[in-house]
Amino acid sequence: MAVEGVTAGHRRSGPSPLDIAAIIGLVLVLALGGLCGWLGYQAYQVRESNQLRQLFIETGKQGAVNLTTIDYAHVGVDVRRILELATGQFRADFSNRSGPFIEVVQKAQSKSTGEVTEAGLESVNGDEGQVLVAVTVTTTTPDVAAQPKRYWRMRLTVRKVDDGGKIAKVDFVP
Repeated sequence: MAVEGVTAGHRRSGPSPLDIAAIIGLVLVLALGGLCGWLGYQAYQVRESNQLRQLFIETGKQGAVNLTTIDYAHVGVDVRRILELATGQFRADFSNRSGPFIEVVQKAQSKSTGEVTEAGLESVNGDEGQVLVAVTVTTTTPDVAAQPKRYWRMRLTVRKVDDGGKIAKVDFVP
């Protein structure tokens, strides 16, 4: 008995070469799509990591400048600038001590200017980073016009808060 178009003994068994080519093409397209997706995700993670690292370093540098640039003529503004960049226990401690700090700076009529000479990221742990900052501080007072420059090193703990960074802790490094 012959089936129309197919003779007995010549029945097809299995997929045709066209079917095999279509399956291989589909597998290759899916593999290529998966690879592109994975590479895209890796690139996204690297970009996010680099942006976070940059945020930590820039926040640490700005925090160091804020902490070392104080002028008796507008020390209240300088203290507010420090508090705006602070968070957590550091913010609470600095806020509690700001009154006596302002009095001492005004009484001494001191002006200090900090300039970051180097900064680097020491470590990252989730949304928190340790930034090492070297600062050159120049201070003047009415009784001593030209004091020698001071060189400070600080370790600032920077925490990502919303879309920005805040200083959570400051340690001076000997």
